[in-house]
Amino acid sequence: MLIEIPQVFSKTEVQQLRQQLDARPWIDGNQTSGSWAATRKNNRQLSQQDPLAQELGQMIIQRLLAQPLFVSAALPLQFYPPLFNRYQGGQCFGYHIDNAIRHTDEGMVRTDLSATLFLSEPESYEGGELMIQDTYGQQRVKLAAGSLVLYPASSLHQVTPVTAGERTAAFMWLQSMVRDNEQRQLLFQLDQSIQQLSAQQASSQEIFNLTGVYHNLLRRWSEL
Repeated sequence: MLIEIPQVFSKTEVQQLRQQLDARPWIDGNQTSGSWAATRKNNRQLSQQDPLAQELGQMIIQRLLAQPLFVSAALPLQFYPPLFNRYQGGQCFGYHIDNAIRHTDEGMVRTDLSATLFLSEPESYEGGELMIQDTYGQQRVKLAAGSLVLYPASSLHQVTPVTAGERTAAFMWLQSMVRDNEQRQLLFQLDQSIQQLSAQQASSQEIFNLTGVYHNLLRRWSEL
């Protein structure tokens, strides 16, 4: 399931974020890569120890947790702190699957979902598409600055070469309360249907019944 979350940050907020990010030192992205990924990855990143990166990462998490669409789709339990990367001058990241487990200071995070928050306008660079292989074939993603795409971390994906301009983004992984992608998708579809019925002022008994089904399924499938 691939979900786009529009306007997580406004255009003005993205400009402010970029002013801060652009002033920081960027390092070789392979400092956070394993040996195999290093053969396919060519980009720049902010250091994970950079205080600004840590501060903005927490800001992104708080903003996402306030987004009903994101919470409904992800059912987030734990985040791996967001990182920031940059591609230019032909840089790219070939097809790969993200590591299943990430280590943090607080412990381990199982990477059920991956997310990319675009921080460059799509017309400001050429190439740089996020290509994701899912059950519906190959999806090509290049969103407006401030918007985010959420997709299963088990998906084969790549960032195509940036042949002109500069692509800056935040990326992150998270562990969901529901490990299984298909179960999580069913819960998302059910929750969205409940929201639509509520907006249409459908029978309160119908909404009550469906809400009960939703919570009983979440109770059955969650790993808390």
